[in-house]
Amino acid sequence: MELGIVNGLVYLDGQFREENIYIKNGRIEAVTKSYLPCEEEFDAEGARILPGFIDPHVHFQLKVGKNTSKDDFYTGSVLGALGGVTTYIDFLDPIQSSTEFEKAFRERMELAAFSTTDYSFHTTIAAPREDAANLLKAGIKAGLPSLKLFTTYSDTDRRTYDRDIDRLLQVSSELKGRIVIHAENDTLIDTKKDILVKDHEKSRPVLSERTEILKLAEMAREREGQLYIVHVSAGSSVRLLAQNYQEELKKGRILLESCPHYFFFHSGYYEKEDGYLYTMTPPLREEKEMLLLREQVDSLTAIGTDHCPFDNALKREKYTSQIPMGIGGIQYSFLTMYEAFGEKIIPKFTEGPAKAYGLYPRKGTLLPGADADIVILKGEAVHQIQDEASVYNGNKVKGSVSQVFLRGEQIVRNGKFLGGKGRFLRREL
Repeated sequence: MELGIVNGLVYLDGQFREENIYIKNGRIEAVTKSYLPCEEEFDAEGARILPGFIDPHVHFQLKVGKNTSKDDFYTGSVLGALGGVTTYIDFLDPIQSSTEFEKAFRERMELAAFSTTDYSFHTTIAAPREDAANLLKAGIKAGLPSLKLFTTYSDTDRRTYDRDIDRLLQVSSELKGRIVIHAENDTLIDTKKDILVKDHEKSRPVLSERTEILKLAEMAREREGQLYIVHVSAGSSVRLLAQNYQEELKKGRILLESCPHYFFFHSGYYEKEDGYLYTMTPPLREEKEMLLLREQVDSLTAIGTDHCPFDNALKREKYTSQIPMGIGGIQYSFLTMYEAFGEKIIPKFTEGPAKAYGLYPRKGTLLPGADADIVILKGEAVHQIQDEASVYNGNKVKGSVSQVFLRGEQIVRNGKFLGGKGRFLRREL
């Protein structure tokens, strides 16, 4: 064996076990209570050992009008690594026809060449001008079986309408693709240019999310399609699906993702002097919806950060139409959720997104044969984040990400980034 990580508590089958992990050629060769000869040994000293985390929803180096998100593929992946994220899925720029796919794919691959951790992409479409199934097929051929679309943003020609969505859901199971949807009822959204930050949530109400998600769920049920709803923001949305689409959720026909910020911040933050720092789409919800979302966490498949921060100077504007939407958080996503929900949150950062997006069992598990992507958590003490550049400054976290390995190579040591080289991941569902 090349590396042995010994004397740790290894997370397998939903529980921690006193086991040793042995690695060869970048993959996990054995998980055993025995001590095997190896070239190098790392003593975990009773620490918790987890699979590398998967963030299924990030936006690195995203251009929004004249602005570009703060983190590129290097800086974003470094922050992710410090938080235990060894794999992430970003997005291609929106396309309207299959002939545009190659260019969109090539451009993002060139930018991602600087990533320090492993990565893949979702194909993204906007108001397709041909059979939408062709765009899904183009992505699948390139190893991207997930296709993202918006049910809103008609004002910027990014909305995909119901007929195309129905078509995609109809062919998704047969083609082995997953339809990933930003779900807001476009006709219930106020798109005026003079909406104040304090009214951000009111302009994109919970009802716009809830009604759209229910419609999509019904379409997915009728077509037996593969539906994945991103960044669900309201507890009532999740509860309604859990009540009415239990079978689809259980079978994985409908999968739900939410983001840490919807569990820790609420729309009252928009009343603060620096409320603009908390602007994203969908917006933060009322505190009662935040608390209800916490109660409904078990119905979620994955936690994605929607990591898309912009310089504070760009966000310090009066009206929401002037503000680039998005916040950061990839570095603190797991530890904040782990403090709030304990061990049951682990699958939503590992096995859940890995299975949803065709990465399992290569990623998301510590079973033999998996990539040796490993996170070692140090301690269980609760403490506060000390990072004035982050909206999570002062939030509670549990333990710390001490060591991180990517395919058997250590990329974080004692909380410090050492360096790493990511690889593109072809995926199949």
